[in-house]
Amino acid sequence: MTAIEQTEARPRGTRLPRRARRNQLLGAAQEVFVAQGYHAAAMDDIAERAGVSKPVLYQHFPGKLDLYLALLDQHCENLLQAVRTALASTTDNKLRVAATMDAYFAYVEDEGGAFRLVFESDLTNEPAVRERVDKVSLECAQAISDVIAEDTGLAKDEAMLLAVGLGGVSQVVARYWLSSNSTVPRERAVELLTSLAWRGIAGFPKNEH
Repeated sequence: MTAIEQTEARPRGTRLPRRARRNQLLGAAQEVFVAQGYHAAAMDDIAERAGVSKPVLYQHFPGKLDLYLALLDQHCENLLQAVRTALASTTDNKLRVAATMDAYFAYVEDEGGAFRLVFESDLTNEPAVRERVDKVSLECAQAISDVIAEDTGLAKDEAMLLAVGLGGVSQVVARYWLSSNSTVPRERAVELLTSLAWRGIAGFPKNEH
């Protein structure tokens, strides 16, 4: 059961183990932050959505920023793991590109809207938020770069430039695809983007180990 499902399933006053309560509060906070943005969201709204009193909320999170950062940490890690899993899913490089592209589309398409906290936050002027967003973008690019460097023999700096491009294109196009209510099915969108990316990447000779 996800944190949001726990939020919906628990009536006010139900006693939960600490970890379950934390997850419930994170689920409620995600719904409020995604719908309202950081600045418009209030701890009262989050407590009400979770079905708890404000003192209970503050027992777990000292302030709104702490709650936001906990959510951001969780969803940055989810994105990074999705990209790493995609890269490790096959040794066929074209399929690997497709799997990585699809990881970004799946992340953006998730009904919880968590990608908005990472890619469309209204709090990027906050150093702690900016640091986390930059860090996950860099770590995803690094994971892609390692594969490119190993398979092409390109220098690390060159491979990193390509990796940043691939990751950036993936998330920007995925967000456009979602926000524009595109009639193009996800599978076809990934296929198109993979074809574009593969035409470039395939131009680099495969490094024979």
